[in-house]
Amino acid sequence: MERPVIACVLAGGTGSRLYPASRSDRPKQFLPLVGERSLLSRTMDRTAFADERHVLTRESFAGEIHEHAPEAGVLVEPDGKDTGPALVYAAWRLRDRFETEPVLVCLPSDHHVDDDAAFAARLERAAEIAAETDGLVTLGVAPTRPATGYGYIVPDRTEFSESGEFASVERFTEKPDREEATRLLESGAYWNAGIFAWTPGALLREARDSPLAPLVDALEDGDPDCGFDAIDPASVDYAIMERASDVFVTPLSVTWDDLGTWDAIGRVLETDNDDAENQSVGGDVLSVDASNNVVAAPDAHVSLLDVDDLIVAAFDDRILVAPRDSSQRVRDVVARLRERNAF
Repeated sequence: MERPVIACVLAGGTGSRLYPASRSDRPKQFLPLVGERSLLSRTMDRTAFADERHVLTRESFAGEIHEHAPEAGVLVEPDGKDTGPALVYAAWRLRDRFETEPVLVCLPSDHHVDDDAAFAARLERAAEIAAETDGLVTLGVAPTRPATGYGYIVPDRTEFSESGEFASVERFTEKPDREEATRLLESGAYWNAGIFAWTPGALLREARDSPLAPLVDALEDGDPDCGFDAIDPASVDYAIMERASDVFVTPLSVTWDDLGTWDAIGRVLETDNDDAENQSVGGDVLSVDASNNVVAAPDAHVSLLDVDDLIVAAFDDRILVAPRDSSQRVRDVVARLRERNAF
Protein backbone atom coordinates (compact mmCIF):
# COMPACT_ATOMS: atom_id res chain seq x y z
CA MET A 1 0.00 0.00 0.00
CA GLU A 2 1.26 3.49 -0.82
CA ARG A 3 0.21 5.04 2.48
CA PRO A 4 2.23 4.33 5.62
CA VAL A 5 0.48 2.28 8.29
CA ILE A 6 0.65 3.07 12.01
CA ALA A 7 -0.50 0.50 14.55
CA CYS A 8 -2.09 2.02 17.65
CA VAL A 9 -2.53 -0.44 20.52
CA LEU A 10 -4.94 0.47 23.31
CA ALA A 11 -3.51 -0.41 26.71
CA GLY A 12 -5.06 2.02 29.16
CA GLY A 13 -7.63 -0.19 30.87
CA THR A 14 -7.26 -2.14 34.08
CA GLY A 15 -9.29 -5.26 33.30
CA SER A 16 -11.64 -5.28 36.26
CA ARG A 17 -13.36 -8.54 35.22
CA LEU A 18 -10.05 -10.38 35.66
CA TYR A 19 -9.78 -9.50 39.35
CA PRO A 20 -7.86 -10.50 41.44
CA ALA A 21 -5.13 -11.11 38.84
CA SER A 22 -5.76 -7.61 37.57
CA ARG A 23 -5.59 -4.80 40.12
CA SER A 24 -5.41 -1.01 39.93
CA ASP A 25 -1.60 -1.15 39.81
CA ARG A 26 -1.39 -4.39 37.81
CA PRO A 27 -3.49 -4.15 34.63
CA LYS A 28 -4.28 -7.24 32.62
CA GLN A 29 -2.29 -6.17 29.55
CA PHE A 30 0.94 -6.68 31.53
CA LEU A 31 0.00 -10.19 32.70
CA PRO A 32 1.00 -13.53 31.09
CA LEU A 33 -2.46 -15.08 31.31
CA VAL A 34 -2.31 -17.46 28.33
CA GLY A 35 1.39 -18.17 28.05
CA GLU A 36 4.74 -16.97 29.30
CA ARG A 37 4.52 -13.52 27.70
CA SER A 38 2.19 -10.67 28.53
CA LEU A 39 -0.94 -9.94 26.53
CA LEU A 40 0.58 -6.65 25.37
CA SER A 41 3.78 -8.33 24.15
CA ARG A 42 1.78 -10.89 22.18
CA THR A 43 -0.34 -8.14 20.63
CA MET A 44 2.73 -6.18 19.56
CA ASP A 45 3.98 -9.26 17.68
CA ARG A 46 0.87 -9.13 15.51
CA THR A 47 1.54 -5.53 14.45
CA ALA A 48 5.10 -6.03 13.18
CA PHE A 49 3.92 -5.26 9.62
CA ALA A 50 3.24 -1.60 10.48
CA ASP A 51 5.63 1.22 9.60
CA GLU A 52 5.33 2.52 13.16
CA ARG A 53 3.80 1.15 16.33
CA HIS A 54 2.48 3.11 19.29
CA VAL A 55 0.84 2.16 22.58
CA LEU A 56 -1.89 4.41 23.93
CA THR A 57 -2.12 4.25 27.71
CA ARG A 58 -2.70 6.20 30.90
CA GLU A 59 0.06 8.06 32.75
CA SER A 60 0.26 5.57 35.63
CA PHE A 61 1.06 2.70 33.22
CA ALA A 62 3.37 4.56 30.84
CA GLY A 63 6.59 3.66 32.65
CA GLU A 64 6.01 -0.08 32.17
CA ILE A 65 5.13 -0.08 28.47
CA HIS A 66 8.67 -0.49 27.18
CA GLU A 67 9.17 -3.59 29.31
CA HIS A 68 6.54 -5.27 27.12
CA ALA A 69 6.85 -3.26 23.90
CA PRO A 70 10.40 -1.88 23.67
CA GLU A 71 9.96 -0.99 19.99
CA ALA A 72 6.81 1.13 20.47
CA GLY A 73 6.20 4.79 20.92
CA VAL A 74 4.09 5.69 23.95
CA LEU A 75 1.11 8.03 23.83
CA VAL A 76 -0.28 9.11 27.20
CA GLU A 77 -3.91 10.16 27.10
CA PRO A 78 -4.69 13.18 29.30
CA ASP A 79 -7.56 11.38 31.03
CA GLY A 80 -9.12 7.93 30.91
CA LYS A 81 -12.50 8.53 29.25
CA ASP A 82 -13.02 5.31 27.28
CA THR A 83 -12.06 4.47 23.71
CA GLY A 84 -13.76 7.36 21.90
CA PRO A 85 -11.66 10.20 23.32
CA ALA A 86 -8.56 7.99 23.40
CA LEU A 87 -8.71 7.18 19.68
CA VAL A 88 -9.53 10.75 18.67
CA TYR A 89 -6.51 11.91 20.68
CA ALA A 90 -4.32 9.26 19.01
CA ALA A 91 -5.49 10.34 15.55
CA TRP A 92 -4.64 13.95 16.33
CA ARG A 93 -1.21 13.04 17.68
CA LEU A 94 -0.26 10.65 14.86
CA ARG A 95 -1.67 12.33 11.76
CA ASP A 96 1.50 14.28 10.87
CA ARG A 97 4.04 11.50 11.39
CA PHE A 98 4.59 11.13 7.63
CA GLU A 99 4.45 13.40 4.59
CA THR A 100 1.57 11.28 3.27
CA GLU A 101 -1.36 10.90 5.63
CA PRO A 102 -1.05 7.48 7.27
CA VAL A 103 -3.67 4.86 7.96
CA LEU A 104 -4.15 3.96 11.61
CA VAL A 105 -4.87 0.37 12.59
CA CYS A 106 -6.28 0.47 16.12
CA LEU A 107 -6.65 -2.60 18.31
CA PRO A 108 -6.93 -3.58 21.98
CA SER A 109 -4.04 -5.21 23.79
CA ASP A 110 -6.02 -8.07 25.34
CA HIS A 111 -7.25 -10.26 22.48
CA HIS A 112 -6.40 -13.82 21.51
CA VAL A 113 -6.13 -15.13 17.95
CA ASP A 114 -5.05 -18.55 16.74
CA ASP A 115 -3.05 -17.39 13.70
CA ASP A 116 -0.92 -14.25 14.07
CA ALA A 117 0.09 -14.18 10.40
CA ALA A 118 -3.50 -14.40 9.15
CA PHE A 119 -4.56 -11.79 11.67
CA ALA A 120 -1.84 -9.40 10.51
CA ALA A 121 -2.87 -9.95 6.89
CA ARG A 122 -6.46 -8.99 7.70
CA LEU A 123 -5.26 -5.83 9.48
CA GLU A 124 -3.22 -4.90 6.42
CA ARG A 125 -6.25 -5.45 4.19
CA ALA A 126 -8.42 -3.35 6.51
CA ALA A 127 -5.88 -0.52 6.18
CA GLU A 128 -6.14 -0.78 2.38
CA ILE A 129 -9.94 -0.62 2.56
CA ALA A 130 -9.72 2.47 4.79
CA ALA A 131 -7.48 4.17 2.24
CA GLU A 132 -9.71 3.13 -0.68
CA THR A 133 -12.99 4.27 0.90
CA ASP A 134 -11.84 7.21 3.04
CA GLY A 135 -14.20 5.74 5.61
CA LEU A 136 -14.12 4.07 9.00
CA VAL A 137 -13.43 0.33 8.83
CA THR A 138 -14.27 -2.13 11.58
CA LEU A 139 -13.31 -5.80 11.64
CA GLY A 140 -16.10 -8.25 12.39
CA VAL A 141 -15.82 -11.79 13.74
CA ALA A 142 -18.21 -14.51 12.61
CA PRO A 143 -19.96 -15.60 15.84
CA THR A 144 -19.56 -19.15 17.09
CA ARG A 145 -22.25 -18.86 19.79
CA PRO A 146 -25.02 -16.41 20.79
CA ALA A 147 -22.75 -14.44 23.12
CA THR A 148 -24.42 -11.72 25.19
CA GLY A 149 -21.17 -10.07 26.26
CA TYR A 150 -20.25 -8.71 22.82
CA GLY A 151 -21.72 -6.06 20.58
CA TYR A 152 -22.79 -7.05 17.05
CA ILE A 153 -22.34 -5.50 13.60
CA VAL A 154 -25.09 -5.96 11.03
CA PRO A 155 -23.69 -5.59 7.49
CA ASP A 156 -25.66 -4.38 4.51
CA ARG A 157 -25.59 -7.64 2.55
CA THR A 158 -26.76 -5.90 -0.63
CA GLU A 159 -23.67 -3.68 -0.67
CA PHE A 160 -20.79 -6.12 -0.30
CA SER A 161 -17.91 -5.11 -2.53
CA GLU A 162 -17.24 -7.05 -5.71
CA SER A 163 -14.47 -8.93 -3.93
CA GLY A 164 -16.81 -9.78 -1.06
CA GLU A 165 -14.24 -8.39 1.36
CA PHE A 166 -16.20 -5.52 2.88
CA ALA A 167 -19.66 -4.01 3.13
CA SER A 168 -21.37 -0.96 4.51
CA VAL A 169 -22.56 -1.29 8.10
CA GLU A 170 -26.33 -1.28 8.41
CA ARG A 171 -26.33 -0.91 12.20
CA PHE A 172 -24.52 -1.68 15.42
CA THR A 173 -26.25 -3.55 18.23
CA GLU A 174 -24.96 -3.31 21.78
CA LYS A 175 -24.78 -6.39 24.02
CA PRO A 176 -28.11 -8.19 23.36
CA ASP A 177 -30.04 -10.74 25.39
CA ARG A 178 -29.63 -14.39 24.38
CA GLU A 179 -32.73 -14.46 22.18
CA GLU A 180 -31.63 -11.43 20.19
CA ALA A 181 -28.05 -12.73 20.04
CA THR A 182 -29.36 -15.96 18.49
CA ARG A 183 -31.28 -13.98 15.86
CA LEU A 184 -28.21 -11.90 15.06
CA LEU A 185 -26.04 -15.00 14.71
CA GLU A 186 -28.55 -16.62 12.34
CA SER A 187 -28.87 -13.44 10.28
CA GLY A 188 -25.15 -13.27 9.51
CA ALA A 189 -24.18 -10.46 11.86
CA TYR A 190 -20.63 -10.22 13.16
CA TRP A 191 -19.23 -9.80 16.64
CA ASN A 192 -17.79 -6.34 17.15
CA ALA A 193 -14.11 -7.00 17.91
CA GLY A 194 -13.25 -3.36 18.61
CA ILE A 195 -10.54 -3.39 15.92
CA PHE A 196 -10.52 -0.50 13.44
CA ALA A 197 -8.72 1.09 10.51
CA TRP A 198 -9.03 4.69 9.32
CA THR A 199 -7.02 7.70 8.32
CA PRO A 200 -6.70 10.36 11.02
CA GLY A 201 -8.57 12.77 8.77
CA ALA A 202 -11.53 10.41 8.40
CA LEU A 203 -11.89 9.84 12.13
CA LEU A 204 -11.52 13.52 13.03
CA ARG A 205 -14.04 14.42 10.30
CA GLU A 206 -16.66 12.12 11.82
CA ALA A 207 -15.76 13.14 15.38
CA ARG A 208 -16.54 16.76 14.54
CA ASP A 209 -20.18 15.71 14.10
CA SER A 210 -20.37 13.73 17.34
CA PRO A 211 -20.46 14.26 21.11
CA LEU A 212 -16.66 14.46 20.91
CA ALA A 213 -16.71 17.67 18.85
CA PRO A 214 -15.52 19.80 21.83
CA LEU A 215 -12.47 17.55 22.10
CA VAL A 216 -11.66 17.95 18.40
CA ASP A 217 -11.96 21.73 18.69
CA ALA A 218 -9.69 21.82 21.73
CA LEU A 219 -7.13 19.56 20.06
CA GLU A 220 -7.04 21.83 17.03
CA ASP A 221 -6.44 24.73 19.44
CA GLY A 222 -3.58 22.80 21.04
CA ASP A 223 -5.30 22.29 24.40
CA PRO A 224 -5.99 18.57 24.88
CA ASP A 225 -6.51 18.87 28.64
CA CYS A 226 -9.35 21.36 28.11
CA GLY A 227 -10.83 19.05 25.48
CA PHE A 228 -10.92 16.06 27.80
CA ASP A 229 -12.46 18.20 30.54
CA ALA A 230 -15.24 19.23 28.14
CA ILE A 231 -16.53 15.73 27.31
CA ASP A 232 -18.04 12.71 29.01
CA PRO A 233 -16.59 9.20 28.76
CA ALA A 234 -17.81 7.38 25.64
CA SER A 235 -16.83 4.35 23.61
CA VAL A 236 -15.80 4.99 20.01
CA ASP A 237 -18.73 2.81 18.90
CA TYR A 238 -21.33 4.93 20.69
CA ALA A 239 -19.73 8.33 20.13
CA ILE A 240 -18.68 7.96 16.50
CA MET A 241 -19.20 4.62 14.72
CA GLU A 242 -22.96 4.37 15.31
CA ARG A 243 -23.47 7.93 14.00
CA ALA A 244 -20.99 8.05 11.12
CA SER A 245 -22.05 7.82 7.48
CA ASP A 246 -19.10 6.03 5.87
CA VAL A 247 -18.62 2.91 7.98
CA PHE A 248 -17.57 -0.45 6.57
CA VAL A 249 -17.06 -3.92 7.99
CA THR A 250 -14.60 -6.53 6.79
CA PRO A 251 -14.48 -10.08 8.18
CA LEU A 252 -11.73 -11.09 10.57
CA SER A 253 -11.42 -14.67 9.42
CA VAL A 254 -9.39 -16.13 12.29
CA THR A 255 -10.35 -17.76 15.58
CA TRP A 256 -10.66 -14.84 18.00
CA ASP A 257 -11.53 -14.15 21.61
CA ASP A 258 -11.61 -11.10 23.84
CA LEU A 259 -9.66 -12.07 26.96
CA GLY A 260 -11.71 -9.81 29.19
CA THR A 261 -13.18 -12.43 31.54
CA TRP A 262 -12.14 -15.60 33.34
CA ASP A 263 -14.58 -17.51 31.16
CA ALA A 264 -12.73 -16.29 28.05
CA ILE A 265 -9.38 -17.22 29.58
CA GLY A 266 -10.74 -20.71 30.16
CA ARG A 267 -11.84 -21.04 26.54
CA VAL A 268 -8.32 -20.60 25.22
CA LEU A 269 -6.47 -22.72 27.77
CA GLU A 270 -5.79 -26.39 27.35
CA THR A 271 -7.47 -28.84 29.70
CA ASP A 272 -5.55 -29.92 32.79
CA ASN A 273 -3.38 -33.02 33.02
CA ASP A 274 -6.14 -35.08 34.62
CA ASP A 275 -8.29 -34.69 31.50
CA ALA A 276 -11.04 -33.40 33.75
CA GLU A 277 -11.70 -30.45 31.49
CA ASN A 278 -10.63 -27.85 34.02
CA GLN A 279 -8.54 -24.94 32.75
CA SER A 280 -5.72 -23.62 34.92
CA VAL A 281 -3.41 -20.60 34.85
CA GLY A 282 -0.28 -21.89 36.56
CA GLY A 283 -0.24 -23.39 40.02
CA ASP A 284 -0.95 -26.94 41.14
CA VAL A 285 -4.51 -28.22 40.68
CA LEU A 286 -5.89 -31.50 41.98
CA SER A 287 -9.26 -32.40 40.48
CA VAL A 288 -11.61 -35.07 41.82
CA ASP A 289 -14.93 -35.38 40.00
CA ALA A 290 -14.76 -31.72 38.97
CA SER A 291 -15.04 -30.24 35.48
CA ASN A 292 -15.27 -27.05 33.45
CA ASN A 293 -13.68 -24.96 36.21
CA VAL A 294 -11.25 -22.12 35.54
CA VAL A 295 -8.48 -22.04 38.14
CA ALA A 296 -6.00 -19.17 38.35
CA ALA A 297 -3.75 -19.58 41.37
CA PRO A 298 -0.11 -19.52 40.24
CA ASP A 299 1.32 -19.51 43.78
CA ALA A 300 -1.06 -21.95 45.47
CA HIS A 301 -2.32 -25.50 45.39
CA VAL A 302 -6.04 -25.83 44.64
CA SER A 303 -8.05 -29.02 45.20
CA LEU A 304 -11.38 -29.32 43.42
CA LEU A 305 -13.94 -31.84 44.66
CA ASP A 306 -17.40 -32.38 43.19
CA VAL A 307 -17.65 -28.87 41.73
CA ASP A 308 -18.35 -27.77 38.17
CA ASP A 309 -18.42 -24.51 36.25
CA LEU A 310 -16.59 -22.37 38.80
CA ILE A 311 -13.99 -19.63 38.70
CA VAL A 312 -11.34 -19.99 41.42
CA ALA A 313 -8.76 -17.19 41.27
CA ALA A 314 -6.16 -16.51 43.97
CA PHE A 315 -3.47 -13.83 43.70
CA ASP A 316 -1.56 -12.25 46.57
CA ASP A 317 -3.95 -12.13 49.54
CA ARG A 318 -7.10 -12.08 47.35
CA ILE A 319 -9.37 -15.00 46.44
CA LEU A 320 -12.35 -14.95 44.08
CA VAL A 321 -14.86 -17.80 43.81
CA ALA A 322 -17.78 -17.42 41.43
CA PRO A 323 -19.92 -19.35 38.94
CA ARG A 324 -18.24 -19.39 35.55
CA ASP A 325 -21.33 -17.92 33.89
CA SER A 326 -21.03 -14.90 36.22
CA SER A 327 -17.72 -13.84 34.64
CA GLN A 328 -19.15 -10.54 33.48
CA ARG A 329 -20.27 -9.72 37.04
CA VAL A 330 -16.76 -9.76 38.51
CA ARG A 331 -16.74 -6.04 37.75
CA ASP A 332 -19.50 -5.70 40.40
CA VAL A 333 -17.05 -7.01 42.98
CA VAL A 334 -14.47 -4.50 41.81
CA ALA A 335 -17.02 -1.68 42.03
CA ARG A 336 -17.61 -2.55 45.71
CA LEU A 337 -13.88 -2.70 46.35
CA ARG A 338 -13.36 0.67 44.74
CA GLU A 339 -15.98 2.14 47.08
CA ARG A 340 -13.74 0.93 49.92
CA ASN A 341 -10.57 2.12 48.14
CA ALA A 342 -9.45 -1.52 48.20
CA PHE A 343 -8.99 -2.36 44.51
